[in-house]
Amino acid sequence: MFDSLAKAARDGQASLMRGTTILAVRHAGEVVLVGDGQVSLGATVVKRSAVKIRHLHDGKVLTGFAGATADAFTLFERFETKLKDYNGNLIRSAVQLAKDWRSDKVLRRLEASMIVADQETTLLLTGNGDVIEPDDGLLAVGSGGNYALAAARALMRHAPELSARELALGAIGVAAELCVFTNDEFIVEQLSGDSPKLAGEESPRRPSGGE
Repeated sequence: MFDSLAKAARDGQASLMRGTTILAVRHAGEVVLVGDGQVSLGATVVKRSAVKIRHLHDGKVLTGFAGATADAFTLFERFETKLKDYNGNLIRSAVQLAKDWRSDKVLRRLEASMIVADQETTLLLTGNGDVIEPDDGLLAVGSGGNYALAAARALMRHAPELSARELALGAIGVAAELCVFTNDEFIVEQLSGDSPKLAGEESPRRPSGGE
């Protein structure tokens, strides 16, 4: 009985640590990932400035995660190894990671979702073996993901003159206003131009709309 209760508590804790928002925007020749900095444990904010976006493979690939931090770091390391094994081929690396994630006894217990992107492709990876490329260049994960995705689509349709960075920040700002597990401590990473130039930038601080 006590073992089953402990397991339920551990499983519940893992699921409660998923709260965040990561948004990928591919627009006007640019690729941007933006994420908030909040780490929540249940109804408690334990950190406001976590960095949930990384660049891999000499800055040619962007990755972002929603989920338990330790699990995400494990997946980052595995994915970086796949990129090396397949000479930076994003799709092949993603497919192989998804296969391992679903079939490996250890990996399939990891609680996270990942967005990965290079100059040509944006993909969503999950522990169910999913490797999904969006039709419109927009992807979002986390508890505020649907809010950010809806806002990004509206901005892309009605304000196409915005840059990818402006669009991403505007959309995740909407998510931060609506999702209590998403704050406004944004980190932005960008791939732009013919070469994989990376530019990281923190959003300007303003009075917090999140917890």
